[in-house]
Amino acid sequence: MRTEAIFEEKALLHVMPEKEPRFTDEQKIQMFLSSRSQSQHTFKSYFRAIERFRLFISGRDLNDVSWREIEAFKLFLMSIKNEKTGLPLAPATISAIIAALKSLYKWGCDPNIGLFKQNPTSSVRLPVIPLTSKKHFLTKNEVGKLLHFLQHDNERNYLIALSLLLLGLRVSELCAVKWCDFYSDPLESTVWLTVTKGKGGKVRDIKVPRHLWMLYSRYLDRQPNLSNRSDVVIFGISSRQVERMIKISCSKTGLDKPVTPHWLRHTNATLALLNGASLQQVQESLGHAHINTTQRYLHTVEQLAKSASDYVEDVLISYI
Repeated sequence: MRTEAIFEEKALLHVMPEKEPRFTDEQKIQMFLSSRSQSQHTFKSYFRAIERFRLFISGRDLNDVSWREIEAFKLFLMSIKNEKTGLPLAPATISAIIAALKSLYKWGCDPNIGLFKQNPTSSVRLPVIPLTSKKHFLTKNEVGKLLHFLQHDNERNYLIALSLLLLGLRVSELCAVKWCDFYSDPLESTVWLTVTKGKGGKVRDIKVPRHLWMLYSRYLDRQPNLSNRSDVVIFGISSRQVERMIKISCSKTGLDKPVTPHWLRHTNATLALLNGASLQQVQESLGHAHINTTQRYLHTVEQLAKSASDYVEDVLISYI
């Protein structure tokens, strides 16, 4: 009787293993996007890239994808042309699309998540992206010409350009700056700006130079309905409008360069390093996730510094 009671107790305690929930690809993608991307821009670009791939594989289950489909998709992207320009897709564009798939599969193959049985992107290499930003900066004289023109043309535009140059902001970050994002340190000796709309949803603080803050204060004084506690964007302008303004201003100044707001960010990094700022300081100011990104500017600075030919000229200058 005792033995029968034990068997009955074991039978009662025995629990059938639950079936693992089966998620659709749409649900997996939504879970991935909600857990990985803090930035709305990243969310949209990742979603577009993944949907583009799903269209390419004709709606096949993402769990059935192999390395071959990923490589075929990459080759397909390299073969098509941009609808607007008629030019092949840039390596950076292809890399961004494939990177989204790599991120999705890496996330889904995590043992704690286990939504994908294998990672078909692990052996896929991203296209080599040529470094085209080495010459994308303004010289000291060119900066002077641009600022001199804007100073006499439009106060708001002058403040926008100066902020891009001195703070090294991305244009999207500049357009999102609110008055309440500025704050003073406990001794009220310096003013700082909290960048809340950084790349990837990251937040960072940038020290605001004294002269720039004086210009902001003067700009605020001319808007009696606002205060420095106001939760209102300062400039009320889109990224495209800033790009247009910079382009037109440079044209009127006589600068024969395709200058964009991002050129002013490059100029900030280049001038900072040339004048003694450390890589770490520039990395923190620009909000780079990896120091390797900041080191690209260092190569430019090293090219501008004294080269081997300069030392030879010093030796032979009396004969030249």
